[in-house]
Amino acid sequence: MWPDKARADLPVMPKGRYQIMLGYMPQVGSLGLDMMLRTCTIQVNLDYRSEADMVKKFRVGLALQPVATALFANSPLTEGRPNGYLSFRSHIWEDTDGDRTGMLPFVFEDGFGYERYCDYALDVPMYFVFREGRYIDVAGESFRDFLDGRLPQMPGEKPLISDFTDHLSTIFPEVRLKSFLEMRGADGGRWGRICALPALWVGLLYDDQALDAAWELVRDWTIAEREELRRAVPRLGLRTPVPGGGTLHEVSRQVVELASAGLNRRARLNASGDNEGGFLDPLREVVASGRSPAERLLDKYHGEWNGDVSHIYAEMSF
Repeated sequence: MWPDKARADLPVMPKGRYQIMLGYMPQVGSLGLDMMLRTCTIQVNLDYRSEADMVKKFRVGLALQPVATALFANSPLTEGRPNGYLSFRSHIWEDTDGDRTGMLPFVFEDGFGYERYCDYALDVPMYFVFREGRYIDVAGESFRDFLDGRLPQMPGEKPLISDFTDHLSTIFPEVRLKSFLEMRGADGGRWGRICALPALWVGLLYDDQALDAAWELVRDWTIAEREELRRAVPRLGLRTPVPGGGTLHEVSRQVVELASAGLNRRARLNASGDNEGGFLDPLREVVASGRSPAERLLDKYHGEWNGDVSHIYAEMSF
């Protein structure tokens, strides 16, 4: 989160699709423009080898996305003051657009697969259609109508495969399915944390033993419990209560250990003979201390910075 800039202080990326989003987002949520203009995430894209493999990885990734939010929380300051959250960036998604965000309860239902996600995607309102180098504003329209040639702005015209690919890129759940799985729950951060995020998810999802163990951690959580975890984690971070007792701090410790073991078994070595587990060191430090990057920023703000957030640029740039 920009620590000291108001929304009005920031320029808009000069892309046609962004102009359409700027007009539509205030109609469906109060914080969508903050998401566009004032936040930064780290995302990682992961492969799957079959539909069944996708389903398992999707479920584990979605259920554990609050863990990533807590470990990487780094947006506690807005316009020069604490905003009451550890990950305000994560909270923003709760009031951006309910039609295209969230924890996707249907992913955990029996029978989930490609077709069910496709049905969901078809029901997400459109933003645009790209034709001959320009974006056509169709915000709020139905892709199903487009399939039938009944798009009001383009009567009689039916979509290309590229139109559906574009449409998939306008869906923003905590985990997004395309030809890969996109993990979307982590705040931006410094270089070590940028490397730590793929290490975390590769260790968990690319090793069958770690994947099975991670699923055992979360398989009994109900839809309501997953939703409550998602709502609470932007404010509480590692202190968020988890189903069955305890907090996300304990779960995060287990998750980082599972990821480390998965990377050890993966055994991809550098020239010095080290495996990828070293990239998890920033997360090991968070787990050991119980303090996220956001809490360390708040310590600085209330301590040596004496409430002057401008120090953040000298101390945290990389």
